[in-house]
Amino acid sequence: MSTRIAVVTGAGSGLGRAISHALSADGWTVVLAGRRAGALRDTAAASGGTAVAVPADVSDPGSVRALFDEVGRRFGRIDLLVNNAGTTGAAVSLEDLPLSTWQSCVDTNLTGSFLCAQAAFRMMRDQRPRGGRIINNGSISAHSPRPHSIAYTATKHAITGLTKSLSLDGRPHGIACGQIDIGNAATDMTSGMSGGVPQADGSVRPEPTMDARHVAGAVVHMANLPLDANIQFLTVMATTMPFIGRG
Repeated sequence: MSTRIAVVTGAGSGLGRAISHALSADGWTVVLAGRRAGALRDTAAASGGTAVAVPADVSDPGSVRALFDEVGRRFGRIDLLVNNAGTTGAAVSLEDLPLSTWQSCVDTNLTGSFLCAQAAFRMMRDQRPRGGRIINNGSISAHSPRPHSIAYTATKHAITGLTKSLSLDGRPHGIACGQIDIGNAATDMTSGMSGGVPQADGSVRPEPTMDARHVAGAVVHMANLPLDANIQFLTVMATTMPFIGRG
């Protein structure tokens, strides 16, 4: 197909912006989804004219329906969904974690990913030619959590289950689903790592980061595979960050 349509959530900043720019540079038409219309317009302006900003809140079912209705109206199909929108929540001890913080993480990271995947799945199943690909942004926190991250970590564990179920349920419809687990990409969200972050032993130490463009390049590689091939799980991380072994 000469025109490939991608939807990227959380596209107004950070990894979402980097992924959107990389897909646009690779020839994709990218629908930029996120809550901040101004930030989406900034992403679109730097994407070479192949990106369309559609404000949406992934935790709101009505907003998600409106997003994918707009994609259908404008383009008639979807070839790729990158479920990137997410929040880490406040880093507070388990016993002091407000229920509202837990619920916010679940609503955005898990329910939002489900709602977008469900809407994209329906379009991919029914369109002709049928099929497409969903890439979920997981996290290495699902394997090795940070201190005081129970809400974020629990949702990222759940994303792995979502990914596996989407992969299985998508088989009859030509829908592939994979997950990218990212460690310490340099964004506004990780800017404090250079000053030190809590470690499992109770210390606070600086951690290395990597350029977000490496993550974006990995997503483009996953996206460009034919639908009879899939990268099920991919980990990309700062080489010397404390994750493998004992740090």
